Amino acid sequence: MPADLCDMNSRERVEAALQHRRPDRTPIFEYVMHSAVAEAFLGRPFADDSPVFLSLVESEGVEAAAGQRARDLLDLAALFGFDMLHVPQRPTRRPPAPAPRPDDPVEDVRRRADETEAAPEQLSDEQRLQFVAIREEMARRGVDLPMLSSAGTHGVWDDVALMQTMALAPEVAERLFAARTRQALAFVDAYRALGVEHIGVGGDFSGNRPILSAEMYRRFIVPKVRQVSRRIHELGGYAINASDGSLWYVIDDFLFGCEADGYVEIDGQAGMDLRTLKQRFGDRITFYGNFDCMRVLSFGDAEQVRAHAVETIEAGLGSGGHILCANNAITASVPPANYLALQNAYREYFDLPPLAL
Repeated sequence: MPADLCDMNSRERVEAALQHRRPDRTPIFEYVMHSAVAEAFLGRPFADDSPVFLSLVESEGVEAAAGQRARDLLDLAALFGFDMLHVPQRPTRRPPAPAPRPDDPVEDVRRRADETEAAPEQLSDEQRLQFVAIREEMARRGVDLPMLSSAGTHGVWDDVALMQTMALAPEVAERLFAARTRQALAFVDAYRALGVEHIGVGGDFSGNRPILSAEMYRRFIVPKVRQVSRRIHELGGYAINASDGSLWYVIDDFLFGCEADGYVEIDGQAGMDLRTLKQRFGDRITFYGNFDCMRVLSFGDAEQVRAHAVETIEAGLGSGGHILCANNAITASVPPANYLALQNAYREYFDLPPLAL
């Protein structure tokens, strides 16, 4: 390996991947880890889990809960050698019982547009505190890991009423998307002020088959996501578009129409093959993934996990453009031994010492 590629720190490694330069090794992190798996390694409840975090808020206060969450996230990162952190916002209050939704889909979306327009646009002090706690914990430990958080407010995954309204009363759907875009822009401003560099945009709009037409996607979603991406770029961050599902039918819109720098939640089971994506778009897009957590990691044996890890790493090699993580979440179905096998396959590939936990 060339001398100038040896011993990059995590920030340098991730920046190289985003800037399509060759890193010393593929950066690695985890997008989402279910509490059951995290607790097996931490030996304690995982405070990044929303119910655990909320219980801590109620029993010990927001500051203590945020501090414990920061320690848990960074303990996992240290254990596995992660190069970045995924930091979603966590609720600090239990939501009220939802009001009955109107049977009329247009009226339902109109009411939600009203509520979204009236909602505060800024992060609350309690939400900001969660990010401050992580920054402070990193400073105490002398580490500097880039963070990924989401401003993705444009998904339509199971929102039948919204999709019906997009066809029946497009002006009402436009109101809701416009209000959500204002929310996303406020999130972006807050995240960048808090030092978050990687910001998720978009949201789920497809499954194993498309659930939203290409025309609807281009009309309602692409211009709004592009607006958010441009704000991220103005503030010096990276826009990471996110959606499960089969996206080939709008892949150019999803990546370039939305002006994304990266793509996360790459759904191999829906046909989104990392090797093909890298060959077609790897000089312009960074791919976050794409280890199969649902089949291989959940139900494969250690040798299958190892082989798939090597296959995934090699599919993403070449001038940066790849950060290794699961294709979505490390679910409760994943045996901790398989997750350890994945980590050790990665470490063996890049000549790092194995983990023995």
